[in-house]
Amino acid sequence: MSRINEEAPAQRTDRLTGSVVVVALVSAISGLLYGYDTGIISGALLQIGKDFDIGHVWEQVIAASILVGAVIGALTCSRLAERRGRRGTLLLVGIVFVGGALAASLSPDPVLLSLSRLVLGFAVGGATQTAPVYVAELAPTAYRGRLVLFFQIAIGVGIVIATIVGAAEVIDWRVAIGMAAAPAALMFALMLRLPESPRWLLREGQADRAREALGRVRHPDADLDGEFGEIQDNVQAEKRAKTRGWAGLKAAWVRPALIVGCGLAVFTQLSGIEMIVYYTPTILTDNGFADSTALRVSVALGLTYLVAQLVGLVIIDRVGRRRLTLLTLPCAAVALVVLGTFFVTGHDDKSMIPWIVATLVAFMAFTAGGIQLMGWLTGSEIYPLATRAAGAAAQSASLWGTNVLITLTLLSTMKAIGTGQTFWMYALFNVIAFVFLYRKMPELSGRSLEDIEQHLEQGKFTPHDLPSHARG
Repeated sequence: MSRINEEAPAQRTDRLTGSVVVVALVSAISGLLYGYDTGIISGALLQIGKDFDIGHVWEQVIAASILVGAVIGALTCSRLAERRGRRGTLLLVGIVFVGGALAASLSPDPVLLSLSRLVLGFAVGGATQTAPVYVAELAPTAYRGRLVLFFQIAIGVGIVIATIVGAAEVIDWRVAIGMAAAPAALMFALMLRLPESPRWLLREGQADRAREALGRVRHPDADLDGEFGEIQDNVQAEKRAKTRGWAGLKAAWVRPALIVGCGLAVFTQLSGIEMIVYYTPTILTDNGFADSTALRVSVALGLTYLVAQLVGLVIIDRVGRRRLTLLTLPCAAVALVVLGTFFVTGHDDKSMIPWIVATLVAFMAFTAGGIQLMGWLTGSEIYPLATRAAGAAAQSASLWGTNVLITLTLLSTMKAIGTGQTFWMYALFNVIAFVFLYRKMPELSGRSLEDIEQHLEQGKFTPHDLPSHARG
């Protein structure tokens, strides 16, 4: 009986408070908006192309404009979150989400639609940069990993919803795009009742407000003094660091992390997944598939993305980040080679639909459950503490920037060299990614952030010096 009484308070202190649940909801909504706003264009382009009577060049611009905005949003909101706070930045992001979605849905021509999606992209980039950081800084340690992962899972949910809305065909593209304003407004409303990050407040010298904010998201029986002291120690350590911020990324000992992080971000896009997410209906209809068939395939791919992400998140710490990436990349490359061969050899008619769909699903599973998990995850752990925000922003901008180039050129590339040959080109990118990560990326699973930083300082940030600690 005494043991039960002793353990009961500890169990109560580990319980999530209502405020932390709301924080997780905000993160999930921002991830859902990211997935939905970027994914909805896949099916909407079929209607937009007919309504505005535009060709593939304008379709590329409309699809890519949100990504250009995301690059701007990621870089701008990284600095804004440091200067004005995480909460204020996310409130701004919520407003921009609502305004961008409504403006895009009411756009009378492709020019204003592209500009509206540029604004919407600012919110997407800002959310991806700020929401995971905000959650990580407010969540109790025992729940931090799971709550941050809500963001990644919600992206997949947003993509699935977008593909289902597109496949319905009865929903006008303006309504489909404008629907995103509702969850964005909910996100803004929820943020109004949440506190600022205690860590940011301490950095600004507002100790009383920081302690009050921490108390609002912790159970009454929690060890508030102990946790607040740890946050103070971390903030002081960051202030004393010689290598800090954007300037710190130029330091020779930080450079290996920057190369791996940004290289990984680039290859998550060169893997070809965005080609499949954004343009599958367009690619298939351009090659003779019916609109309804193409849209149903898009739904299947969205569901595969979500399931593969969930499976990957379950096994990633057991298998290891590096090992999982290196195991799945060759499989994705083979799927793209097979897919390209179907189109090059003329085996792309209706009788081959089951095989083409199966190959697309296989590619999506290996890519979404592999390298796609790493693009956002590594940004939060690969960089030294004092340069982590800047490093994550640089990695995010690399990811979005590569995405812009792919989206702006994909349909034109297919017109120039052929659909099958384009799939082969992206298969080659997967092979190059394998070689790069095999040579450069150490195993990060099972390593503390302090351990990773120590290996960087010692010049031992290599696969040889950081061998696998993944659990078998």
